[in-house]
Amino acid sequence: MAQQFSALYDNAFAVGLAGRVEAILPGFSRSRFLETLVGQLEGKAFSACIELFAQAFERGLPGAYAQHIRALVPLLGPALQTETGMFKEGWWLFPVARYVERHATEDFAASVAFIRELTQRHTGEFAVRPLLAAFPKEMMAVMRGWSVDGSVHVRRLSSEGMRIRLPWAKKLSVALERFDDFKTVLGNLKDDPSRFVQKSVGNNLNDLYKEAPDKAEEIIQEWEKAGMLSDAAKWIVKHGRRNQRAIHP
Repeated sequence: MAQQFSALYDNAFAVGLAGRVEAILPGFSRSRFLETLVGQLEGKAFSACIELFAQAFERGLPGAYAQHIRALVPLLGPALQTETGMFKEGWWLFPVARYVERHATEDFAASVAFIRELTQRHTGEFAVRPLLAAFPKEMMAVMRGWSVDGSVHVRRLSSEGMRIRLPWAKKLSVALERFDDFKTVLGNLKDDPSRFVQKSVGNNLNDLYKEAPDKAEEIIQEWEKAGMLSDAAKWIVKHGRRNQRAIHP
């Protein structure tokens, strides 16, 4: 998938994105932004392209990150109306998400607010991880709140963002370090009607089995002791245990 995306980030896209940002941020330096990108993108891998765009934002948006990130909210456009579309429709926001990921810890409140909006158009699962690493107590409190949010995308982020082995991301151990908070988030989501959310919770359990299987079992056993599992919870448990079939056929 990364190779497919990399072809989209060309000179024409850079010019178009610069125009979008310039339209909402008069202080934005279009020339500095494009100097970093035009002629530099061809043949680059996806990750290298996204890094260049993040650097371009840094050059084009000098000054306080918090001020700019609040002003960039209108850039995001309307929220997705379905569970799908975060990559198919929101692919163009990868550079913005990477910029936030690089600077999120500079302003906790501004970053949290922006990521909540971002994930309803694209995904905030990468941008949120530096906050979880730097401010685990505060960010896990946010994740608890997000786990009961009215937006399916925000609820999904509360799980997906704290996965230990999230694909394309560095390993994160906050699930083990703040295990009670982790259990609370997954418990809030175990009966979620959305398969989009259920899959993330199952993947979280699957990651946990690879690191601390006793803790994964502890979560499931607590759910089972609380009463009959809903169909959603049964699916999550099965998905979470998919690599444990010799033990739990």
